[in-house]
Amino acid sequence: MEKAISDKKGAGIFMAVMGGIGAAVGVWAFAALSFSLSKAGLSEVARQYMVAIGLIGEQATLVDFYTHIKGVEYLVCVAFFAAFPVFFKYVNTPKKVTVPGQR
Repeated sequence: MEKAISDKKGAGIFMAVMGGIGAAVGVWAFAALSFSLSKAGLSEVARQYMVAIGLIGEQATLVDFYTHIKGVEYLVCVAFFAAFPVFFKYVNTPKKVTVPGQR
Protein backbone atom coordinates (compact mmCIF):
# COMPACT_ATOMS: atom_id res chain seq x y z
CA MET A 1 0.00 0.00 0.00
CA GLU A 2 2.83 2.37 0.86
CA LYS A 3 4.46 1.66 -2.50
CA ALA A 4 1.31 2.75 -4.38
CA ILE A 5 1.26 6.03 -2.46
CA SER A 6 4.97 6.48 -3.07
CA ASP A 7 4.49 5.83 -6.83
CA LYS A 8 1.70 8.41 -7.00
CA LYS A 9 3.85 10.92 -5.14
CA GLY A 10 6.77 10.30 -7.51
CA ALA A 11 4.49 10.68 -10.55
CA GLY A 12 3.14 13.95 -9.13
CA ILE A 13 6.64 15.32 -8.61
CA PHE A 14 7.63 14.26 -12.13
CA MET A 15 4.58 15.97 -13.65
CA ALA A 16 5.29 19.12 -11.62
CA VAL A 17 8.91 19.23 -12.85
CA MET A 18 7.85 18.63 -16.47
CA GLY A 19 5.13 21.29 -16.16
CA GLY A 20 7.67 23.74 -14.75
CA ILE A 21 10.08 23.07 -17.62
CA GLY A 22 7.24 23.49 -20.12
CA ALA A 23 6.18 26.75 -18.49
CA ALA A 24 9.76 28.06 -18.56
CA VAL A 25 10.11 27.22 -22.27
CA GLY A 26 6.73 28.85 -22.96
CA VAL A 27 7.71 32.04 -21.13
CA TRP A 28 11.04 32.14 -23.00
CA ALA A 29 9.33 31.64 -26.38
CA PHE A 30 6.78 34.36 -25.63
CA ALA A 31 9.53 36.75 -24.53
CA ALA A 32 11.59 36.03 -27.66
CA LEU A 33 8.58 36.52 -29.93
CA SER A 34 7.45 39.73 -28.27
CA PHE A 35 11.00 41.14 -28.31
CA SER A 36 11.44 40.36 -32.01
CA LEU A 37 8.06 41.87 -32.82
CA SER A 38 8.94 45.05 -30.93
CA LYS A 39 12.28 45.41 -32.75
CA ALA A 40 11.45 44.32 -36.33
CA GLY A 41 7.69 44.42 -36.72
CA LEU A 42 5.19 41.76 -37.72
CA SER A 43 5.86 41.69 -41.45
CA GLU A 44 9.63 41.22 -41.07
CA VAL A 45 9.22 38.52 -38.41
CA ALA A 46 6.71 36.69 -40.62
CA ARG A 47 9.05 36.96 -43.62
CA GLN A 48 12.01 35.62 -41.63
CA TYR A 49 9.88 32.73 -40.34
CA MET A 50 8.74 31.79 -43.85
CA VAL A 51 12.33 31.91 -45.13
CA ALA A 52 13.47 29.75 -42.22
CA ILE A 53 10.89 27.01 -42.86
CA GLY A 54 11.47 27.11 -46.62
CA LEU A 55 8.10 28.51 -47.61
CA ILE A 56 9.70 31.35 -49.51
CA GLY A 57 13.19 31.71 -50.83
CA GLU A 58 15.43 33.97 -52.81
CA GLN A 59 15.78 33.12 -56.50
CA ALA A 60 19.05 34.20 -58.05
CA THR A 61 17.91 34.21 -61.67
CA LEU A 62 14.74 34.43 -63.69
CA VAL A 63 15.15 30.76 -64.63
CA ASP A 64 15.12 29.80 -60.93
CA PHE A 65 11.96 31.84 -60.39
CA TYR A 66 10.26 30.33 -63.46
CA THR A 67 11.20 26.81 -62.33
CA HIS A 68 9.64 27.48 -58.92
CA ILE A 69 6.45 28.87 -60.46
CA LYS A 70 6.23 25.91 -62.85
CA GLY A 71 6.51 23.48 -59.92
CA VAL A 72 3.70 25.24 -58.08
CA GLU A 73 1.62 25.17 -61.28
CA TYR A 74 2.12 21.41 -61.56
CA LEU A 75 0.92 20.94 -57.98
CA VAL A 76 -2.19 23.02 -58.69
CA CYS A 77 -2.89 20.89 -61.79
CA VAL A 78 -2.56 17.65 -59.84
CA ALA A 79 -4.94 18.98 -57.18
CA PHE A 80 -7.43 19.99 -59.87
CA PHE A 81 -7.24 16.60 -61.60
CA ALA A 82 -7.86 14.88 -58.28
CA ALA A 83 -10.75 17.13 -57.20
CA PHE A 84 -12.60 17.57 -60.50
CA PRO A 85 -14.01 14.00 -60.82
CA VAL A 86 -15.38 14.19 -57.28
CA PHE A 87 -16.94 17.59 -57.96
CA PHE A 88 -18.35 16.39 -61.32
CA LYS A 89 -19.97 13.36 -59.67
CA TYR A 90 -21.43 15.55 -56.93
CA VAL A 91 -22.91 18.03 -59.41
CA ASN A 92 -24.37 15.36 -61.72
CA THR A 93 -26.04 13.15 -59.12
CA PRO A 94 -29.78 13.02 -59.73
CA LYS A 95 -31.86 14.67 -57.07
CA LYS A 96 -34.32 12.46 -55.23
CA VAL A 97 -37.83 13.80 -55.61
CA THR A 98 -40.25 12.80 -52.92
CA VAL A 99 -43.98 12.94 -53.37
CA PRO A 100 -45.97 13.69 -50.22
CA GLY A 101 -47.70 10.58 -48.95
CA GLN A 102 -45.33 8.10 -50.64
CA ARG A 103 -42.34 6.37 -49.19
